[in-house]
Amino acid sequence: MTAAGARSRTSIVRRLVSLVKLEHTLFALPFAYVGALLAYRQANDLPGWGELLWITLAMVGARSLAMGINRAVDREIDARNPRTAERELPSGRLTLWQVAVFCLAALALLVAATFQLAPVVRYLWPIPVAAFIIYPYLKRATWLCHFWLGATNGLAPLAAWLAVGRSLTLTPFALWIGVACWIAGFDLLYGLFDLQVDREQGLHSFAVRFGVPATFWAARTLHLVTVLALAVAGIVGGAGVVWGLGVAAVGALLLYEHLIVSPSDLRRLNAAFFTVNGVIAIVFLVFAAVDALL
Repeated sequence: MTAAGARSRTSIVRRLVSLVKLEHTLFALPFAYVGALLAYRQANDLPGWGELLWITLAMVGARSLAMGINRAVDREIDARNPRTAERELPSGRLTLWQVAVFCLAALALLVAATFQLAPVVRYLWPIPVAAFIIYPYLKRATWLCHFWLGATNGLAPLAAWLAVGRSLTLTPFALWIGVACWIAGFDLLYGLFDLQVDREQGLHSFAVRFGVPATFWAARTLHLVTVLALAVAGIVGGAGVVWGLGVAAVGALLLYEHLIVSPSDLRRLNAAFFTVNGVIAIVFLVFAAVDALL
């Protein structure tokens, strides 16, 4: 391979990583680990490194597939939005066939990983994949798209619970609700970035339908449910005091997130969405891990 060819392939890889915002996997991946840790916590045991590795690969494959599909379906919408016009597909830095190949590779990684985990997940992977395909079309039809996104991403801890061979109980469903409401809540706020453009393009969002103040109240309510659901998951899952401290930390960070933005001041919305939510996921994983070790 020539040096020019190597640079070209490296450039494509970098563009694909940028396309799917691989770093944003930090939002849901820590909660997948939390699901596995709490599943083992009930048996006073810890998941093996092999299980955690395959859960990681399944999550990377799933999220890369979801983002690739979303970017491909939305490429024309993104091209008409000044905020997103420079993304890889509308700007021409990647072609549709390159993204399609990437999505097939991500799907292959997801499926391969499921076959290394508990047998039940080998048959359930089409469910999130179907949800990934449906999601980008929802904004064309309904403001409920935010809640679909939350419910889909919220599957991470529930899927990890099943992946380590545990039967379904109230605990993983409480985790699902907590993560779903957390993600739906900050996606409501994320939609404010494109409020005017969405109105012009006839797209649907909670903010377009109900306005900015109602969007903030809905996000606050969802995040309150997040804290309550995580607390319930810990109680019924047999977690300890450290889990409770982690829930309190999540509550404090969510409160901070809502204090730095308001309907009349969106200047720090970017920090609230990206920085604080990434911190929330990592912080809660640390508390959950410590609780499992004690």
